[in-house]
Amino acid sequence: MFAVDLNRVNYEYDVNSIVKAFWSGETVSVLTPETKEEKRNAMEQEVRIRINIRMDGADIDVDESVFLLPEDSAAKERSFLWEYTGQRSGGGYESPETYKDGFKRFLYKTLSEVTGKTLPWGNLTGIRPTKIAYGMLEEGKPESEILSFYENQHYVSREKAQLSIEIAKRERELLKGVHYEGGYSLYIGIPFCPTTCLYCSFTSYPIAAYRKLVEDYIDCVIREMEYVSGRYAGKILDSVYIGGGTPTTLEAEQLDRLITALKELFDFGTVKEFTVEAGRADSITEEKLRVLYRHGVSRISVNPQTMKQETLDIIGRRASVEQVYTAFRLAREAGFTNINMDLILGLPGELEADVQNTIDRVIELNPDSLTVHSLAIKRASGLNQWILENGVSMLRNTDETMRIAADGAKKLGMEPYYLYRQKNMSGNFENVGYARPGKLGLYNILIMEEKQTIVALGAGSITKLVLPGGRIERCDNVKDVGLYIEKIDEMVERKRQLFALSD
Repeated sequence: MFAVDLNRVNYEYDVNSIVKAFWSGETVSVLTPETKEEKRNAMEQEVRIRINIRMDGADIDVDESVFLLPEDSAAKERSFLWEYTGQRSGGGYESPETYKDGFKRFLYKTLSEVTGKTLPWGNLTGIRPTKIAYGMLEEGKPESEILSFYENQHYVSREKAQLSIEIAKRERELLKGVHYEGGYSLYIGIPFCPTTCLYCSFTSYPIAAYRKLVEDYIDCVIREMEYVSGRYAGKILDSVYIGGGTPTTLEAEQLDRLITALKELFDFGTVKEFTVEAGRADSITEEKLRVLYRHGVSRISVNPQTMKQETLDIIGRRASVEQVYTAFRLAREAGFTNINMDLILGLPGELEADVQNTIDRVIELNPDSLTVHSLAIKRASGLNQWILENGVSMLRNTDETMRIAADGAKKLGMEPYYLYRQKNMSGNFENVGYARPGKLGLYNILIMEEKQTIVALGAGSITKLVLPGGRIERCDNVKDVGLYIEKIDEMVERKRQLFALSD
């Protein structure tokens, strides 16, 4: 653990993200003038980087100095000075954001010099790197200019810049038929799982302990459905995604009740994609698959994460490799022609040979799409404790493991079609969705690009309302299942107030 002492607010997210990317094995805290005195005193001995943004009485000043204490010698302090070279306007600079962009470039170059490292995604922070390419393509910019912008403004590697452009072009093509202003998509969260995986920080509850609440939970989701279907009558529904948690922890009869209500309340005549994230193989049965297929679900997931049994045991994923094979075969026999599989690279103890073995087995099964995740170390997950006990060196994700996965997707006839990043990702890499032509996940692109309203139902879900001009307003449902059931009328009222913004 170490701390960064930063002398102004509104820079802490970017500073934390960039510093953490260089020291991915460390827990990094950023102290600001607003940090409570007791925490500041407790962390003072952990400070290894001091960033002083000199304002000299002005909101923004030319000089920026960063002081770093190198790992190899706490006695030798190195000082780096930056002079901002942007354009002045009315005695100041172009904008606070322009100034911040310059500072991020400086910070990245400084840390790169100190550590001797470069990062695949340079100084880019945030989870949607393809938005840059998407926006510039919409403006008619040539690919050469977009590539140069990634490389020169953000120090993104040529490989990642080209990947971003390729994906943005594919996204634009797929989204041509989506109704932005007059349409929406629907997300339904089922926050129950057989067990909680070591790396997971999503809203999920062990089904064995919460089984008595499931029927009431479904009643409340249907209550939200009833309100939304009435409020959005006349709008075009483009996609529906049932996720979690693990939706197939519900019994077949419960899935049938939920989806029957869904299709009675909403017009599915315009729905381009209906996905259910079946997910865990130990929750999938032939009867549940028949229910999903009968209701017209067009896309499902069977997610192994890895095909190494020892790793599955470590991460608490009780579905065995054999169960993954069985669940996938049952899905094909049920009639599904669009099956996705999720993998995670960088899981505890896994090396390149383990990833290659997983990819070889996935190729045997022959799915229609593949989502490759780089392990993200979430604060709320059990993985943090595991790292304390076993060491972060046990988590390895490399250029080679990413290449193995990409090559496997190519052998399956798939192309990359969506991409996003998360905080604290292993190796400063990314999550990439690959799919065969015609099998791309529309909802996955919509949730990343934030161009269409997505109405979310269920505990822990967040509705995103896209207003004219692209402004986004949100409202969330409480995470606790019991509290969600108790306060369902309040959840509906939150949506009522949010939707009023578009009247």
